[in-house]
Amino acid sequence: MNRLKAFIALALIASAGVTANAYAWARVGVWVGGPVYYPYPVAPAPYYYYPPPPVVVQPAAPVQYVEQGQPVADPGAPAQQPGMWYYCDSARAYYPYVKQCSGAWRPVPATPPPSN
Repeated sequence: MNRLKAFIALALIASAGVTANAYAWARVGVWVGGPVYYPYPVAPAPYYYYPPPPVVVQPAAPVQYVEQGQPVADPGAPAQQPGMWYYCDSARAYYPYVKQCSGAWRPVPATPPPSN
């Protein structure tokens, strides 16, 4: 019986020493008993990949061609001949700088006459 009292006293002293260190965040656990079996698997369930989204292919729209009319020259502008400029007397300017002339266009040679 003395041995039992000594063991209990020793256990109480040891437990007092353990509670003194409780502020040191020590964790002590004692397990008494056999293993516990759970009906659940230990490993997590396998990850199943989602199927890829369906690929939708739409046919391309048919090519549409739009015909455009021919560009029309300005009716007030004369048809330019190579080597000729056109002068408007009322505007006192040449053709590329004046698009319309109230009078008639006067053709002027692009190069001055040679001086002898």
